[in-house]
Amino acid sequence: MKNNLSKILIITFVISAFIVKQSYSYTGEVIKSFKTPGDFPTGMTFDGKNIWLADRKEAKLFCIDPENGEVIRSIQAPAYWPMGLAWDGEALWSVDVKGGIPLSENYNGKIYRVDPKDGTLLKTITAPSSTPRGLTWDGKYLWCVDNHSDEIIQFSPDDGTTIRSFKAPAGDCRGLTFDGKYLWVSDRSTNEIYMVDPETGTVLIVAEAPGEYTRGLCFDGTDLWAADYQSDKIYELKIRDGEKFRRTNPHKSFVTFNHRITNFGPGNVKSADIHIAIPKDRDTQEIHGKSKFIMEPTDFVKDHWDQKTAHFHFENIKAGENKNAEMKTEVTTYEVRYFIYPENVGTLEDIPKKITNKYLEDNEKYDYKNPVIQSAVKTALKGEKNPYWMARKLYNYLMQNMYYEMQGGWNTAPTVLERGNGSCSEYSFVYIAMCRAAGLPARYVGSVVIRGDYASLDDVFHRWVEVYLPGYGWIPIDPSGGDSKSPRHQANYFGHLANRYLITTESGGGSETMGWTYNSNEFYVTDPKTNVVTDHFAEWDPVEKE
Repeated sequence: MKNNLSKILIITFVISAFIVKQSYSYTGEVIKSFKTPGDFPTGMTFDGKNIWLADRKEAKLFCIDPENGEVIRSIQAPAYWPMGLAWDGEALWSVDVKGGIPLSENYNGKIYRVDPKDGTLLKTITAPSSTPRGLTWDGKYLWCVDNHSDEIIQFSPDDGTTIRSFKAPAGDCRGLTFDGKYLWVSDRSTNEIYMVDPETGTVLIVAEAPGEYTRGLCFDGTDLWAADYQSDKIYELKIRDGEKFRRTNPHKSFVTFNHRITNFGPGNVKSADIHIAIPKDRDTQEIHGKSKFIMEPTDFVKDHWDQKTAHFHFENIKAGENKNAEMKTEVTTYEVRYFIYPENVGTLEDIPKKITNKYLEDNEKYDYKNPVIQSAVKTALKGEKNPYWMARKLYNYLMQNMYYEMQGGWNTAPTVLERGNGSCSEYSFVYIAMCRAAGLPARYVGSVVIRGDYASLDDVFHRWVEVYLPGYGWIPIDPSGGDSKSPRHQANYFGHLANRYLITTESGGGSETMGWTYNSNEFYVTDPKTNVVTDHFAEWDPVEKE
């Protein structure tokens, strides 16, 4: 009996350890690491069996066993400043940023094809840019990343002719590799690694780099490898591990939300109703206990979107009086980043009917049958059927055809799109209208926001969109926040949220209780010529760590 109990405990421990490990795995997670053979590691590549690492100071190319980090052998670098490395199936390619001459500021990149046995130079071509860093091979062409021009360039291995180029994800990209479908790019200034569509340059995934100065990247057929100059280590990193998102940077706060009605007279407010949206647990937040109120609500109600509100009813508010509804919530907010691989997203037909029936609804605010919306969707999609790419192309279209400006008031989606500017709410309405017109279920969420310091006041608030992607669920997309020329910045608002938001409201719009607002709403009936002012704001107070 004792032995059986021991076996059960061991099995339970192993299963528990496996579950914990699985729940914390994510794209970019370090599997293992080992020291680099030199202290100035730069480019990396994989030859089908071993890793090759360039070292600028040693001016050597090291062949390394990926199992243990042992150096199998080394050859001389083709010149004095080796940076990127690539493998074409038979030989190495090495980019030298100084053009083969160890002369200060002589940035005139050259690329060499190298015999991996003895370092013999098999070919030399001029690089397609002056300061190439990363290098990779896609089966036919070479690619480099140039951190001076902030470009990723595909070019011919015959003579260096540029085939195509696009803007690099961020401002100081160094490492580059190709996994057979996507490019992966590291940036030393953001300490991030990006998965990039080689056709468009779109950043699809943002992952955390394993060190402060990641220079080299390579792909071994399953995992990503990164060489970091600051730590002098090589890291094996997970990708495509099945985890849909990563949750980090928890921050615990008390958030007090106030909605106040003041009667400036001269008549009376005969009746007033205030609704405060009650937040709930989500991927991005954990609510501790129940929200508390300074006075008990009249009742709690739900609208047809299933949004719960605390309802306060007041009568006969005299001139000079005010009524205040207050809700206090203890919450831990998280930074959440989703890892969406387009090929893993299902089809529109895979979306549950209860979702499509609810979140493809049209109304006067979206008016998505309007020719303005229909024409924009057709232009943006060009027949695209993958729900991820549909959402992304509509997102891109909005950023190309609108700019942020608070006009005051909310116009219909066709009016805003035709006008070409709008607030975060108007961006959201247009994006929802375009998504729904394309058959993608979409809704908005509303929040209160940390403004700068953790102890802060918010009376501006923020709203963005969630789109349902089959296989992933509801994904946050903020078209106004992502309206930037930076590919990295655009990606940061597609499937990512900082830990600055307490989401109170999720809605399709036109709620019986919330109307088209979020966080809170009011209705009132007054005597003639009575001046009523409403005010609403939220205060953030960080909870001290024990």
